Amino acid sequence: MERYKQLTLLHSNDMHGDFLPHTDAEGKETGGLARLSGYIQDTRKREKNVIYANGGDMFRGSVIDSEYMGLSTIELMNLLSPDVTTVGNHEVDYGLAHLLFLEKCARFPIINANFYVTLNNTRLFKPYINVEVGGLRVMFIGILTEEVLASTKSEKVIGTFLNVEEAAREVGIICDNYRTTQTDLTILLTHIGIEADRKLARLLDPGWGVDMIIGAHSHTMMTEPEIVNGVPIVQAYTGTGQIGRFDLTIDTETGTISDYRWECVPINWKTAPVDPVMAELIAHYQSETDAKYKRIVTRFARRLTHPKREQETELGNLYADLMQDESSFDIMMFGSGAIRKKELGPLVEYQDLLENTPFDDVVWMLEVTGAQFRRMIQHIMRDEAWEGHTEFYQFSRGVRIVYRKSTHHIDVLRFNGADITDDQRLKIALQNYHYTNFDEFLGVPLEEVKQNMKPRVVATSVNNIVEEYLTLHQGLDARIEGRIVIFD
Repeated sequence: MERYKQLTLLHSNDMHGDFLPHTDAEGKETGGLARLSGYIQDTRKREKNVIYANGGDMFRGSVIDSEYMGLSTIELMNLLSPDVTTVGNHEVDYGLAHLLFLEKCARFPIINANFYVTLNNTRLFKPYINVEVGGLRVMFIGILTEEVLASTKSEKVIGTFLNVEEAAREVGIICDNYRTTQTDLTILLTHIGIEADRKLARLLDPGWGVDMIIGAHSHTMMTEPEIVNGVPIVQAYTGTGQIGRFDLTIDTETGTISDYRWECVPINWKTAPVDPVMAELIAHYQSETDAKYKRIVTRFARRLTHPKREQETELGNLYADLMQDESSFDIMMFGSGAIRKKELGPLVEYQDLLENTPFDDVVWMLEVTGAQFRRMIQHIMRDEAWEGHTEFYQFSRGVRIVYRKSTHHIDVLRFNGADITDDQRLKIALQNYHYTNFDEFLGVPLEEVKQNMKPRVVATSVNNIVEEYLTLHQGLDARIEGRIVIFD
C-alpha cells in the first residue's frame, strides 16, 4: 500500500447568505456562490483526493435565505455538496424545530458533538463523521459552545456543554472511543471563534491525535495557520469571497501529517469559473425575491459605511439615532453585529434594509444608574472585544466615550456634554437579543438593573422603525463624531 498520500482539504465558514457576486474596483466579479461552487468543482476534477468542509453559519444575511427560512440555502448547499458541515450559532435562528426539519432536507452530513436536549442528554446531531477518500479516512468532530449560542436562551430544553473545557473533554471521549488505527487524520470543525479555538487547542491531550482545528464564528482573516500546542488553527474569514485550502501529505503508516501548505484563496474571475447550474438556481430564487423586495425605500446623501463592528461607524450612528428619535429613552445601544453590511446606499432598496438588519426583534427599555452604565461600558471594552467576537455597540447622539486600552480606563464618559455621575439615572434601549443575554454581554446582572425600573417593550420590530424613518427622511447623512474614541 502507498505510504504517503496527497489530500486537498477545502473549507469555508460563515457564509451568511452571501450568494450573489460582488464587483471589485476594476468592475470585475468576485465571490458569489456560483464561483465558489466552480472553484470546488474544478478542484475536485484537478486533484486526486478532495474534501470540502463547511464551518457553519450558512443562514441569514440574504432575503433569498430569510424568505424561505433557510430552505433555499439548504437546496443551494445540496448543490454545493460539502462532505461535512457543522452547526453554527445562526443555524438556530429560525428555531430549533425548524433546524431539525432543514437537516432532514440536507443531502450532506451535519455534525455536532455537544448540542443536546437537557432533559435526557440526547444529542441532536451525530457528533462526528469519518470521510473516506482515496483510501484515506478523515475524522471530523463538530464543536459549538454555549458562549456563541446566545439565541437559544429562550429554548430551555436545549443546551451545549457550558464551556471550552467541557468541549475539550468531549473531544477526548470521542477520540478515545471512535478514533482507530484506521484514522489517518482527525479534525475539529468548530464554530466557537478564534480565541476559544486557541484555548481549546491548549487543552487537547496529544494522545487524542487531533491534527488541526478548522474554525469559524469570529470571521477571522488569516494569512497562515496559527499553531497552538502543536495544532494548526485556520479560518477563512466570512462570505463566499475566499476559501481555505490545505494541500496535505499524509503518512498513512503513522496516521500523521508529514507536510502541508495552507492558503486562503480569493474567489474571483481569475481563480474560479462560474458553475452554471448553481448560477441558474440562484437566479431562480433571486427572481422570486426581486419581485417582492426590490423597491426603493430611500436615498442617502452618500454611501455610508460600517467597516468594523468594534468601533463607531457611520451606519451605526444612523441606526442608533433613528431608533432613539422621538423615543421615550435617552440612549439607544444598537448592536454592532446586527448591522451586517459594510456599506449601504446611496440608493437603498427594501431588500438592502432586510439584509442589513436581518435579525428583526423587539426593543426593550431599561433604567440604569450612571455607575451601572460605567460598568457596562467597561465590560464592553474588555480586551476580548478587539478580537471581534464579543458584543459591541453603537450609541445614539449625545454619548461620548473615551477609552484607553493600555490602562483599561474610561477617560471620558459623558451624555449631552456633561459627565455621567454614579447616581444619575439613564433610560437605555436594547434589542431583544441583547436584553436576553444582558448579564453576559454587558457585565451587570439584569436582576440588579430591574430594581431601578421594570423593563418594558417599547417597540415590536426594529425593521418597522427603520423602514418608516428612512421612507420619511430622504437624503440622510451620518458621520463619525467621536462618540466612541479608543486609544491604544
